[in-house]
Amino acid sequence: MTQTTGGINRAAITLCVMVASLMQALDTTIANVALPYMQGSVAASQDEIAWVLTSYIAAAAIMTPPTGFFAARFGVKRTFLVSVAGFTIASMLCGMAQSLLQIVAFRILQGVFGAALVPLSQSVLLDIYPIERQGSAMAWWGVAIMAGPVLGPVLGAWLTYNYEWRYVFYINLPVGILTFLGMVAFLPAAERNDGVKLDWFGFGTLSIAIGAMQILLDRGEEKDWFGSGEIWIETIIAVSAFYLFLVHTFTTKAPFVRPSLFRDRNFTAGMIFIAIVGLTYYASLALQPPYLQNLLGYPVVTAGLVMGPRGIGTMAAMLLVGRLVGRVSIRTLLAAGLALTGWSLYAMTGWTPDVSQMTIVVLGVVQGAGLGLLFLPLSVATLSSLPSEQRADGSALFSLARNIGSSVGISAVNALLVANTQVNHADISRHVTAVNRTLNEPTIAQYWNPVTAAGRAALDAVVTRQAEIIAYIDNYKLLMIATLIAIPLLIVFKKPSTRPAREHELAME
Repeated sequence: MTQTTGGINRAAITLCVMVASLMQALDTTIANVALPYMQGSVAASQDEIAWVLTSYIAAAAIMTPPTGFFAARFGVKRTFLVSVAGFTIASMLCGMAQSLLQIVAFRILQGVFGAALVPLSQSVLLDIYPIERQGSAMAWWGVAIMAGPVLGPVLGAWLTYNYEWRYVFYINLPVGILTFLGMVAFLPAAERNDGVKLDWFGFGTLSIAIGAMQILLDRGEEKDWFGSGEIWIETIIAVSAFYLFLVHTFTTKAPFVRPSLFRDRNFTAGMIFIAIVGLTYYASLALQPPYLQNLLGYPVVTAGLVMGPRGIGTMAAMLLVGRLVGRVSIRTLLAAGLALTGWSLYAMTGWTPDVSQMTIVVLGVVQGAGLGLLFLPLSVATLSSLPSEQRADGSALFSLARNIGSSVGISAVNALLVANTQVNHADISRHVTAVNRTLNEPTIAQYWNPVTAAGRAALDAVVTRQAEIIAYIDNYKLLMIATLIAIPLLIVFKKPSTRPAREHELAME
């Protein structure tokens, strides 16, 4: 690699953008294993603590599409520096937070500033390298993106165990500062286009619709859904904002989202497909830490080590599929990815607290491999048939759909986990009475005597645990069904164009 060309230090810039992308990718998974510790620290319920994940993903989803506008209007370097600085400061504030509301607010800031890091990193690399070396540069950059899911759970667990959960956010401080200084020193200033415009009304109404919908999903279980006036207000805001967005989109000359994109059947099917993939994968990932730590009693480090190999499966599958795209049918690759994901979720419906660590690791690797088989072929199938001038917009919406699917999935499974646990608890409790002969056996009555207060407390703990196990099984069944629903979409995809396109590179966040 040439170190400098025309005053540009490519190696230093490449390292900076790789570290920035890794920092952003890490934050999608590093906080997962620390959630039970955050939950206890801020006195949050099971569904409330999930806001730490969904707020970040939803904010990133909203702010990803306008990245191109900010880069053109203010320059790539300035936008990159603001993004890195904002993300680093927001990370510090997350670590300092003293309440759930503060953590969620600062995670939103993280998502707002971090949304631009991955697309800007791609843009910088494509700008500083000649065409013949762009593939190699993107491959090195892809290593950083793929390393995030592998390192996230392990690093998060190690920091939580040896220090405390706040350090999963503080770890971004030295990394962010070094990246910022490296960008200041090495990244050349790009030209600005003061004439570029953004459809602010379309962007604003879509943002309000997504934000209101996410709040509705996050608070619905706590507020008894439509039995609450707050939920009705959030629903009205979400529906009204989305209605205004649609009317504006179809009546303005330069809308935030081009309706013409959806005339392409590959793109439309791909948007639905990636939303389902985001829903099933990230929802499943969010369920793992509380299952391992609360039900199976794993120490946080063990939980992180058990979850880490999932990322290795994704990395291996992506390296393999990169060689297969163009040689093997896209439908075949997508079908294989769905099959692996669906089978892993089916196997997880049979989990009990006696499940072995090896079983968890193997299924994690299989599920990760399924994801790796899906992402790259799906991006190719979705974007390749679009005209070249529309691929940047298509790629931004593709990322938006994935993030929305992820945040909706996490909110839904956590709400269902709480609701189903309560339902199962009530159902099991009907059979736990003082006249149940099983409870009269001496060995059982010694611990679970429904006549004594201590016995009733012990019984309630056992019933709650069993109810929660069944609730997890129900969630895994639901995610398996959602995966199977995506199979008919394979018929819709037509053979993608074989013309080269830089936009085929997919940013795994």
